Amino acid sequence: MKFAIFLNPQIPGSGYAAEANARAKRPIGRDTESYQALLHEVREIAVHADRIGFDALMMTEHHFHSEGMEFSVNPLMFLTDLAARTERILLAPLGMVLPAWDPIRAAEDVALLDQFSKGRLRLGVARGYQNRWMNVLGQRWHAAAARSDGSKSDDRNFDVFGEVLKIMKMAWTQETLRYKSDVLDYSVPHPYEGIEGWPAQEWTQTFGAPGELDDEGKVQAISVCPRPYQNPHPELWQPFTISDRSVIRAAQEDIMPWMFTPNPDDHAAKAKLYQEESAKAGRHYKLGEHTGILKIVGIADTTEEAINTYGRGIPKDFAAFFGPFGYLEVLRKKEDDRHKPISPEKGDVKRMNDVEMALFGSPDDVKRGIQRMLDRMPDLEWFGLYMQGQQGVLPLDTVKRNLELFATKVIPEFQ
Repeated sequence: MKFAIFLNPQIPGSGYAAEANARAKRPIGRDTESYQALLHEVREIAVHADRIGFDALMMTEHHFHSEGMEFSVNPLMFLTDLAARTERILLAPLGMVLPAWDPIRAAEDVALLDQFSKGRLRLGVARGYQNRWMNVLGQRWHAAAARSDGSKSDDRNFDVFGEVLKIMKMAWTQETLRYKSDVLDYSVPHPYEGIEGWPAQEWTQTFGAPGELDDEGKVQAISVCPRPYQNPHPELWQPFTISDRSVIRAAQEDIMPWMFTPNPDDHAAKAKLYQEESAKAGRHYKLGEHTGILKIVGIADTTEEAINTYGRGIPKDFAAFFGPFGYLEVLRKKEDDRHKPISPEKGDVKRMNDVEMALFGSPDDVKRGIQRMLDRMPDLEWFGLYMQGQQGVLPLDTVKRNLELFATKVIPEFQ
């Protein structure tokens, strides 16, 4: 098994844990001193994780978060900074929200980071579920936030995601690209009939990619440069795969799914579906292979100490921010009324531990939690530590100590 950390960077001094400061600096997301504090903490964590043996560092993409939560505006650019400071750890945007991107600019930026890091990039690709920013940045493709409800809007997002990914793959794998997309109303070149008047025709005919120009000097195709360091491109990952439709497409496209459903039986059911659909595409994975699971993890000498230490910054912020997006559903127990939504009052740290959304406790407690997943998925490939409620909330030394305890007390048991 391999181990990753997933950062949702949070500006220190934001959220309810530091309400007075967050109000005084409102909007703290535009406060330079506060953002520099975030950069310092994330850099320290990345270098620490690299040194103590974690296999990957993952970071999401979100925009316009003036409140200071989930403050990773451009994960490719952020990870480029971290690539220069680390040596061996894999770097993964989890994920890059494709319906908000131009496919060729996205393909170029991915290839650049893959080259900068000499192949340490793993590319998470996502659909984008937050309408405040997705509706703004996705407007060029008439794509709004993914709702996972099978609506017309959700289908449009699903189709745009697939088309952007298709063009990105073509840009990475073809020496020259010529394509007309009806899904996006997008053509390469533009106009598709050819670009006239390219001044450096002789230069391109001599040194450019074969087929870029026709005999009359019109641009008929483009060559997207550079190509990725990895051949044909970085391995693709997908957060956080819940719907069967997303699991099936991930299997069809050979995208590795990361799951955040808390119950080990739910994990196993999704992993089984992924295994079966991958087999239909000719890829025969063992149960859990090419699959990742994410958990909030906090380690101390005792369960009580772990809950007291790592539970302080999670429940209120999680309920207030993530609850309205439906994430409180991951806290549902069998005895809960299935006709009623989970109330914010139930989003406490004890319930997070009870339903195994979180693993709080001693190193032995955490190891037992991981083993419960392996009992159902013997070949689980990746386990990720979700840093929610830690970086930006707890002292940096406490966050680094948690990672160190996991690296020294837990990881050796499963490698």
